[in-house]
Amino acid sequence: MRGLVATLGAAALLLAPRPAPAEQVGEIGVDWAGNDIVIEAVRDPKVSGVTCHLAYFERGLIDRLAKGNWFEDPSNSAIECQQTGPISLGDIDRSEDGEDVFRASRSIILKTLRVKRIYDEANRTLIYVSHARELTEGSAKVSISTVPVPLPAGEGK
Repeated sequence: MRGLVATLGAAALLLAPRPAPAEQVGEIGVDWAGNDIVIEAVRDPKVSGVTCHLAYFERGLIDRLAKGNWFEDPSNSAIECQQTGPISLGDIDRSEDGEDVFRASRSIILKTLRVKRIYDEANRTLIYVSHARELTEGSAKVSISTVPVPLPAGEGK
């Protein structure tokens, strides 16, 4: 029975939707304590032709030693997305809740940095929102970027 449960659990993990991987494209040292701003490129896995650049703060070792809170980085982030090729909407979630495009842990268990995509169909616009999701309380630190979705060739409004 345990073997069956383990097999089913492993299969569920393999079949679960995975957020897009990020590629680090820059790093800015902001102070002598080793704190950095990291910039990553995230391609939307379900919408070809859109790339988001996500910037976030990463605490250095000296800062962690001086201030404690060893296992957590701040929730601050910024996002900018743009068309980087022909846009093709794949099988995206078109609900008001949207869906995760990217997730990265910002602490051992309590905080995750996320990028969600919401499609505003009436205005033909993709909306990307970066925010932290915290187990203990929500975070008001939010950044937003939008990408217009052009009409297919030959279609008028």
